[in-house]
Amino acid sequence: MKVLEDTGERMIPKNMKILNGSLLEHVARYYFSTPYVHGRVLDIACGTGYGGQMVAKDRKHVIEEMIGVDIDEDTIKYAKQHYYHPLLKFIKGDASDPMLPRKLGTFDTILSFETIEHVADDLFFIKNLYNLLKPGGKLVISTPFGEGRGIPCGQPFHVHQLTKEEFANLFTDFSEVEIYYQRGVTIEPPREGVHYPIGVAVCQK
Repeated sequence: MKVLEDTGERMIPKNMKILNGSLLEHVARYYFSTPYVHGRVLDIACGTGYGGQMVAKDRKHVIEEMIGVDIDEDTIKYAKQHYYHPLLKFIKGDASDPMLPRKLGTFDTILSFETIEHVADDLFFIKNLYNLLKPGGKLVISTPFGEGRGIPCGQPFHVHQLTKEEFANLFTDFSEVEIYYQRGVTIEPPREGVHYPIGVAVCQK
């Protein structure tokens, strides 16, 4: 298997300093999600799998099954080797695959952290996640903010970065939506005068 390298997009905690800011932000999003996680769980674009294992350990009494999906085969192999948990399995798949609901079934909880900025058709991506949710299921999703849809953002792995307004407007089909904002490891409702580079939404179907 090819040795994975940290690109800034794929977190490899075992190769990183414990106080790496990007790693801490990613870990904070997974911890933030845990109160919402139950039943059958999907971690879409799961990367190396450390977050899925964290959640599976923390919520083992309320999880039936957790599936981590990533498009990169070597990343999935790494996840299987380094982040085993009896409730968790990793499979190769494309988050934008319209057949994904048929292939995987539906879920009580979906986690999607720092994924949508990599997808050209973000509206279809959200529709796909909506179709993967059971009625009443919850989606916890995050993305960095930027100049907006269709505007190059200078990040080599990002198609674009949505504005706060564009992000909030993605979830009109959901029955309940709560928008939070992230600054470092803090995820909270907005406070006046604070700059938040990342948005986090909790959406119920």
